Amino acid sequence: MRGKNVRVRSSGGGELDCYRVTPGARAKVPAIVIASAVHGVNADVRAIADEFASRGAIAAAPDLFWRSIPGPLARDDDRTKERSQPRLAKIKAGEADLADTLAGLRNEPLWNGRAAVMGLCYGGPYAILGPKRLGYDAGISCHGSQMLDFIGELEGLARPVCIIWGDADHQAPTEVLEAYRGAAARMKNLELHVFPGVLHGYMMPDNVKAFDRKTRDFSMGRALAILEGLRVGKTGQRKAG
Repeated sequence: MRGKNVRVRSSGGGELDCYRVTPGARAKVPAIVIASAVHGVNADVRAIADEFASRGAIAAAPDLFWRSIPGPLARDDDRTKERSQPRLAKIKAGEADLADTLAGLRNEPLWNGRAAVMGLCYGGPYAILGPKRLGYDAGISCHGSQMLDFIGELEGLARPVCIIWGDADHQAPTEVLEAYRGAAARMKNLELHVFPGVLHGYMMPDNVKAFDRKTRDFSMGRALAILEGLRVGKTGQRKAG
């Protein structure tokens, strides 16, 4: 198993960088595409991709910021604000990148044709948009931001979405959590998990103040269960908790 940087052809012209890892498997396997936080495809994101590959899935992490300020940025780099705004327009532009990354997986002989998308912070909305209209079979959002703007996209969604937050996440204030709790109560394809005291950015070891190993392990476990469902043709869903 070895990660490599590949070029993904954009349907709008040009190419974007993508970190891709293929497992040492003999049978065909599902894929997971990671929509990164605003810091880009950094060491933390690559480590997540490597972990998925070590557990038998193809993992890909495209550079969603290639149109403006490409590459990973340090946590304290002021340019992260510049390249994420205007937020809704940037997320809309990134939909094509997620679709193109999925299309690029057709070149992987090990791919079984099914894929989930995991959105981290900035990438959180793609956990909904991916299975809603970009061709993905499932979505997982970890400490997603701007999520209230996309709650309406859940209507009519027939594919599984798992959303995970901490209740101390500044990107998920009370009104956001209440809205998603209400949606999860009436939508069988949406599972929601909210962990007490967990901060924004809990998936990222380089975010020393927020990193939470227990919640990260739970999130990876849920994503792996969903991927297992895509391996055997089931959803991998469980009830919210």
